[in-house]
Amino acid sequence: MHQSHIPSEAIDRAAWMRGGHHAIILDPARTAHVVVDLQIGFMGEGSLLEVPIARSIVENVNRVSQALRSAGGTIAYVQFTFDPDEPHHWGSHYDRMTPEALERMRAAFSVGAEQHALWSGLDIQPEDLVVPKTRWSAFIPGTCDIDSLLRAKGIDTLIVTGTTTNCCCESTMRDAMQMGYNVLFVQDGNATRGDAVHNASLANMLLFGDVVTTDEAIARIEAGRVSEVKAPSKVDVGT
Repeated sequence: MHQSHIPSEAIDRAAWMRGGHHAIILDPARTAHVVVDLQIGFMGEGSLLEVPIARSIVENVNRVSQALRSAGGTIAYVQFTFDPDEPHHWGSHYDRMTPEALERMRAAFSVGAEQHALWSGLDIQPEDLVVPKTRWSAFIPGTCDIDSLLRAKGIDTLIVTGTTTNCCCESTMRDAMQMGYNVLFVQDGNATRGDAVHNASLANMLLFGDVVTTDEAIARIEAGRVSEVKAPSKVDVGT
């Protein structure tokens, strides 16, 4: 697991922008745990985009899922997918690849491919959402249905875990926050290639929500479960 570190100046800067340290208070029934790209193609030994340290976060990811699910929240697994027939061709990404590189992505992340599948160690239950996405972020309109699915459930707060910290997870948190969601980013529930890259992303994420540990995320779930007090600045993401 990463040795996480966030510089004090980054924490102080985020607090200064908000006029103080104001922790997100969540209502479990209106909260979703969004698990990003924990698929064989990122997790398996020798897989195309293997992030070895991602295997070490699975226990924490499952702990968050179990805590939130038992408190009446929603669990959503987003799954990176290569879809050559999607209506919004991702030319700025795929057109820069050689034919060989593009074929590697197609073979690994097309629906039905072994590496496209979710990691077997995840605690996936029948009521959980499994949502394909064709971009790094899960909140790009027209490329993933997660926003409409969460809004239909009245979700206004997200807890983000997954891989990679600095790409798909960070992109998802940034876009979700700017679309009106409150977001908790779990520092020991995200993984990438190296501590320096991971920690740089954590410092960025302070501007987009709360960066917390797994224990802190679960404590907030439990606090929301037993409390009838709602956050005074609760965001309404609407329909």
